[in-house]
Amino acid sequence: MDAGQRKTHRRGARRSEGLAIATDGLTKRYGDATVVSNLNLEVSEGAVYGFLGPNGSGKSTTMKMLLSLVQPTAGRVLIGGEPMTRRTRRRHLARIGSLIESPPGYGHLTGAQNMRIIQRLLGIPDQHVERAVSTVRLGGQMNKRVRDYSLGMKQRLGIAMALARWPSLLILDEPTNGLDPAGIKEIRRLLGSLASSGITVMVSSHSLGEIDRIATVLGIVSHGRLLFQGTRAELMSASAPDTLLDCSDPYAAARLLTVQGRAPIREHTLLRVPNLTRETTADVVALLVREGIGVHGVRQEEQSLEDVFMALTRGGGL
Repeated sequence: MDAGQRKTHRRGARRSEGLAIATDGLTKRYGDATVVSNLNLEVSEGAVYGFLGPNGSGKSTTMKMLLSLVQPTAGRVLIGGEPMTRRTRRRHLARIGSLIESPPGYGHLTGAQNMRIIQRLLGIPDQHVERAVSTVRLGGQMNKRVRDYSLGMKQRLGIAMALARWPSLLILDEPTNGLDPAGIKEIRRLLGSLASSGITVMVSSHSLGEIDRIATVLGIVSHGRLLFQGTRAELMSASAPDTLLDCSDPYAAARLLTVQGRAPIREHTLLRVPNLTRETTADVVALLVREGIGVHGVRQEEQSLEDVFMALTRGGGL
């Protein structure tokens, strides 16, 4: 069982009650290439679920399977506790708004004309369209042609289209991709506002810093596998920071700890030792002192969430 599965199963048997999205063993293969492997996601109702991973990690393919745009090779998707099937697909999708990859819209038409197309297709009332446009704060730009929009405005129009039916679940794939800092801040504010109104939001990104500011739960994937699922605090507590030892003879200390199965790294007079708990740190210090190596200082290096994320996606697990 991999790290993501251990985390998912830690609370016991999987349950779909109270979950806007759940997946069981979701897998997608194209020929011999496995793009998504045995994914078990749990997105609670009312959460902002940050779906994180490097480019090419399987995020977009997973989201397309959630929306029934791509059929899984194995496993299943549950929306509100009910499987997504051909019979239930139309009913489930009526509750979901989505923005996958590039923002939609016809460039030669105005924002208002694009929204009217969505309105006719979905058969939704005027007030829903007006509310969606007002929510993304695009009201003053709706008479402009979409080809004259900035990328941030196009993203907001795409989110307005996704919101037009006023769904209970919103799935957004890389909504801040290509935006400048002001555009990113605007999208972040918007997603926070939507979550506050009770909409469940699942948003993917390769940028941890942006997702960390809005997500209540994180799901981290790499090479199609779920490496972690839980809160920010749980992620930080699951990763042991490096311990820095100030030794009288770092060369001898490094040789000794290497023999003991550690992987120390010399940094001038300091020795960096990964994956030490409080107890094992005490054991290491006692060993060095017993071997005649003075230990002048011990401290754990502070880790940022970015450090944990990078180590996790490079190494394949916590």
